[in-house]
Amino acid sequence: MADGETTAIFEQIGGEALGKTVEAFYGSVLKDPVLQPLFGAGAPHHVDHLTAFLAEVFGGPTRYTDDLGGFDTLLTAHRGLAITDDQRDRFIELFDRAVTEHGPADPKLRTSLHDYIVFGTEVAQVNSHAAGDDDLHPCQEVPRWP
Repeated sequence: MADGETTAIFEQIGGEALGKTVEAFYGSVLKDPVLQPLFGAGAPHHVDHLTAFLAEVFGGPTRYTDDLGGFDTLLTAHRGLAITDDQRDRFIELFDRAVTEHGPADPKLRTSLHDYIVFGTEVAQVNSHAAGDDDLHPCQEVPRWP
């Protein structure tokens, strides 16, 4: 690696660990009384799509944008959900728990994952309350997390 280059978070975590983290997280969401109403019975593709999204956010393959509809798909999924502060907090809590149990041991990587989930849930929450395009969060593309 040349001076000034950094290894993407995705490369440091690894796709398999990220997938296991998302799978554990999603399983906990479907059983959680605070979050289950947002997710209903679940969707067979959700783990795959969330894993692809997070992989792209953290510097991995761009499959979410290239093959799965990109940010517009995410926006459509969150519109009208009216995500509450309690739901956002619980999402962060359960994701952090999944990272602790299945994610990287490196505290810096865990912090990066946590920091992104805090940001990402803010975007989702704002967009879930948007009455129109002018009310959407300024982030309107798949972010690339440092």
